[in-house]
Amino acid sequence: MHCIKKISDNLLWVGANDRRLAMFEGVYSVPKGVSYNAYLLLDEKTALFDTVDKAVQGRFMENLAEGLGGRKLDYLILQHIEPDHSYAVEAVAAKYPDVTLVLSAKAWDFVSQFFNLGDVKRIIVKEGDDLSLGTYKLHFVMAPMVHWPEVMVTYEEKTKTLFSADAFGSFGALNGAIFADEINFERDYFDEARRYYTNIVGKYGPQVQALLNKAQGLTIEMICPLHGFVWRKNLGEIIKPYTLWSKYEPEEQGVMIAYASVYGNTENAAEILASRLWEAGIRTVMFDVSVTPASEIISAAFKWSHLVFASTTYNAGVFVTMEALIYDLAAHNIQNRTVGVIENGSWAATSGKLMKDKLAACRGMRFVGETLSIKSSVKEEKLDELNTLAKAIVDSFKVDERP
Repeated sequence: MHCIKKISDNLLWVGANDRRLAMFEGVYSVPKGVSYNAYLLLDEKTALFDTVDKAVQGRFMENLAEGLGGRKLDYLILQHIEPDHSYAVEAVAAKYPDVTLVLSAKAWDFVSQFFNLGDVKRIIVKEGDDLSLGTYKLHFVMAPMVHWPEVMVTYEEKTKTLFSADAFGSFGALNGAIFADEINFERDYFDEARRYYTNIVGKYGPQVQALLNKAQGLTIEMICPLHGFVWRKNLGEIIKPYTLWSKYEPEEQGVMIAYASVYGNTENAAEILASRLWEAGIRTVMFDVSVTPASEIISAAFKWSHLVFASTTYNAGVFVTMEALIYDLAAHNIQNRTVGVIENGSWAATSGKLMKDKLAACRGMRFVGETLSIKSSVKEEKLDELNTLAKAIVDSFKVDERP
């Protein structure tokens, strides 16, 4: 049975939710599920914005048929060809053989790589092109590398609606609501929006900035992303953090400590440091990298201004889960953070230098204090060095930025 939602006059959500998916893209846990959004605009001509993932294709096709109400589908606007948004293209083309695909040249290349559509009709659009549906007029804006090279977004001029592809999206199923203002977004979904951005799009901050600059030239009253909630009020609540994240500027002044500890001794050093920071009035959060999914730690690294990495030495290198995290952070283009380092090694501590070398290659990383090097466990004589590191971190906060 169909399940569609009315967005506004003549605009329907015809997507679907997936709450059984364990790992998005096989990498990112989605305990709250995920939505695959597709939108149907009804006018003299009908236009469908993107499709859905294989897992929910059946429900989507029911929704699309109900939304059309017996009308033919004139256009399928393909903004992003990643299969979680394009898998149902073949099914749509088979059921509505007169449909015309509207997409960028690069998107057509990808479509032909993923699917066998034969002689399907298509319109290749470029930056600034328009398409009239009758009352409604679509304006196409290219958004390469947000976060694939073929991506475009679409602006509808009459309703001032931005169909934003993967921009402004979020993990999390919709659970009956469709608008961000219907739920407590900050409490229940903001962390999932950050985790989505930082892990999926985070590497491409300059490209996101380019899209945000283009968006400033448009009067936008509603944002319809391909994952997560539709924004019709208080758009700054999602645009402002996107601006910070894409500039690699922290949301909050405080310290994130990520540690890798085999027998609890490196964890002990991290806990003592966290206690000293809290005593000095510095907000601090801690993550065990062997327990917490990397996607959550990457999200936190984008949130906080100061980062501390504490790792035991393992096989003459960095402990495996910490090494993976450091490489993952570098791959996601983390920048502009103040960083402290703690290493542990029973006979040859090398993890500190290796972590520093990898992080030093990231733009705007400022190391604070000396690397704190412990042998096996924290001894009384090391407390002065640990306190010195804590003081250096505290002193690195500007007075007017102290949390």
